[in-house]
Amino acid sequence: MNERKARRMAASILKVGETKIWINPEGKSRVKEAMTKEDVRLLIKEKVVAKRRDNLHSRGRARALAEKKRKGRKRGMGKRQGTKKARMRIKERWMGNVRAQRRVLAELKKAGEKLKADPREVYLLISGNYFRGKNYVRQFLQGGKGREKA
Repeated sequence: MNERKARRMAASILKVGETKIWINPEGKSRVKEAMTKEDVRLLIKEKVVAKRRDNLHSRGRARALAEKKRKGRKRGMGKRQGTKKARMRIKERWMGNVRAQRRVLAELKKAGEKLKADPREVYLLISGNYFRGKNYVRQFLQGGKGREKA
């Protein structure tokens, strides 16, 4: 049987289009010898005739985008949907801030620097959300601005 007819038969057996059928170049003589649908089924079983793999969506672009996002890109104002609160829970933001401030306090204590305030009081002020961030804690402890309030 000619190759075109064998291809059509294989396509109907495998339930795909004719272009999805692959015929092994080394087994073309075997295909020519085939006479019946049963012969074509045998060739499929012996992998002389096979179904081509479906073309899947390439993930290359998705990987490149994910890599950029890992680096912290694509996070600007134009990409944001949802409020500040929706994007990050208030408590989590507070926890991150407090932990950072406590680290600063611990580092300054460990360094043995002369502090202008009692570390215990500053610890309680940190818990009470007195400071905006790490630098404010550092200024407070080293005698900069913000001393008058406490």
